[in-house]
Amino acid sequence: MPSTACSTCPPDLPATPEASAQWPAVASLALGVFGLVTAEFLPASLLTAMAADLHVSEGAAGQTVTATALVGAIAAPSIPLLTRRFDRRAVLLALTFMLLLSNALAATAASLPVLLAARVMLGVALGGFWSMAAALAMRLVPEHLFARAMSFILTGVSIATVCAAPIGAWMGELWGWRSAFIAAGAVSVLTLVTQVFTLPSLPPRDNPDLRVLGELLRRPGVRVALLAVLLVISGHFAGFTYIRPLMENVTHLSVSAISAVLLGYGIGGFFGNLAGGYIAERSERRAIVLGGGLIAALAASLLLAGSSALVTAVAVVLWGFAFGAFPVGFQTWIVRVAPDQAEGAGGLLVAAFQIAIASGAIGGGLLVDHIGAIGGPAFAVTAMTLGTLLTLRHGPRPARA
Repeated sequence: MPSTACSTCPPDLPATPEASAQWPAVASLALGVFGLVTAEFLPASLLTAMAADLHVSEGAAGQTVTATALVGAIAAPSIPLLTRRFDRRAVLLALTFMLLLSNALAATAASLPVLLAARVMLGVALGGFWSMAAALAMRLVPEHLFARAMSFILTGVSIATVCAAPIGAWMGELWGWRSAFIAAGAVSVLTLVTQVFTLPSLPPRDNPDLRVLGELLRRPGVRVALLAVLLVISGHFAGFTYIRPLMENVTHLSVSAISAVLLGYGIGGFFGNLAGGYIAERSERRAIVLGGGLIAALAASLLLAGSSALVTAVAVVLWGFAFGAFPVGFQTWIVRVAPDQAEGAGGLLVAAFQIAIASGAIGGGLLVDHIGAIGGPAFAVTAMTLGTLLTLRHGPRPARA
């Protein structure tokens, strides 16, 4: 399939009539995203307390995050294959139930192996959900409202980004780190109940297998999308993963100022997701290009004037806003170029995201070790520029009548 995106579903996959757009079901997916991302982010704000309570080092406790990411990368392409004969509603409910069990197990874990098992379960739920989210959204709303629906679903990410870490740290300080996972479990229960009452039956439509995944990788549009993800997302995580050392060692901000700036980043991401969805409705290529171009410029400003508190604060907040365009932009792109195998393509996209996160963190870390805190923005400028130019040249364009 050429890199130009098709704008309609295939004849055997009719678009959902507008009158039957199922926004309550879409809202239940957004709630699921919020619960998953909240559970994923909690250890970052509770690591010290978790390590002390379980009598392990902070580095060992930090492997709970690694376990989730690695299992999520494997689960993303695997879950659609293993469940291809099951109603997607049943699969989604099973994944949400697994999220609930993960939070319950984490809240009661008496040892690191038990906590790691809980985080492995979270990785399965996380990878499986993300691999199917776009395909399910495409079936719940008319095709022309797909980008809007994905933007709505992804607000769960933005809200979790803003709330999870500070609320988790606050609850951990007041009632202990386990209380945060108990609260996350309560969100999981609410999500499960909401999905039971709002999700319609969704018989399996795709039939993904290893042959299908290989066929998808032979499509030029899919390959371009995945390469763009690797470049853009690795650039983002190389820059943002090491933004705190830059603010501490180059900008010399206080801890309270750093916290305020990071909160601004999360709020910027929330509004950026809404703006990204609005733009992606008209052109996902334009959303990614605008977001990537803005982040490349912001990373360059940190390289040139990172010692300025004003420049750094504005750059980080705008960085969060710009990043909000990517999730909905890439999700829309991948289902446009593979509407007949949306779940398989979604799994490949999630796996590419996870690989990009790891490569950006590793590449940025190597540069930081060699040239200092500006290494992260330096990596971001290079990778983000390449990914933006690739998308500008080969990204999907609206189909012409």
